[in-house]
Amino acid sequence: MTRFDRYSRFTFRREGRILTVAFSGNAVNAVDAVMHDELADLFVDLQRDPDSDLIVLTGEHRAFCAGGDFDWFDRQISDPRTFRDIAYDAKRIVSTLLDLEKPIIARLNGAAAGLGATIALLCDVIVADETARIGDPHVKVGLVAGDGGAIIWPQLIGFARAKELLMTGDLLTAREAVAMGLINHAVPAGDLDAKVAEIAGKILGNPRWAVRWTKTTANIALKQLMVSMTDAAVAYEAMSNMTADRKEAVDAFRERRAPKLTGE
Repeated sequence: MTRFDRYSRFTFRREGRILTVAFSGNAVNAVDAVMHDELADLFVDLQRDPDSDLIVLTGEHRAFCAGGDFDWFDRQISDPRTFRDIAYDAKRIVSTLLDLEKPIIARLNGAAAGLGATIALLCDVIVADETARIGDPHVKVGLVAGDGGAIIWPQLIGFARAKELLMTGDLLTAREAVAMGLINHAVPAGDLDAKVAEIAGKILGNPRWAVRWTKTTANIALKQLMVSMTDAAVAYEAMSNMTADRKEAVDAFRERRAPKLTGE
């Protein structure tokens, strides 16, 4: 038995020293309680894996990871303790991803939204199918963008653009995301694997420890931001889960209608 056999929401495939890890939930790889639990351990296990030097993170089915699962949202709303109980793991997902020394390439085969977008943007290089979309629509379902979005978006595209996108919840096309510096590359679907392989080959062609410790050094500033911001961000997100507008926003999104918001 390997350290990855216990995972039910991810698949793992090796090719030489490259380990490809794929979200593997429902059709859009929405984050449910099980996936969230596994994400809290995933990057530690990837760091400890002795047989890989580079990680490719992607999605099965038609999405990379399209954010939170709506059945899970319903449970969080009906019993806020379930949201409170994931706070530690929410912080751990971000911290362990930033602590991962091995280079990690996000291969966006489809939509990356909410926590899925945060995870993609915290990777080292982001390569997308040009038809993919990316965004953080936490506010559209009544939540604060507390799982790392408020940390990483301003660092990549500046505060003005980041706050507009975080407060509107709008999604970007991959080409729009490249144009503003949010992600690295957007290519036709047929070229996605070749572009990922090209970048991976260039990285792996360099000395291992020079690469790992260069990444570690570059991540220091992000880790400092994470430490200073995440407790408050997760607390605000938990508070927003208990508002009346949170339930109405989720109900309206599910029913594909305009929400009737009260400000409460």
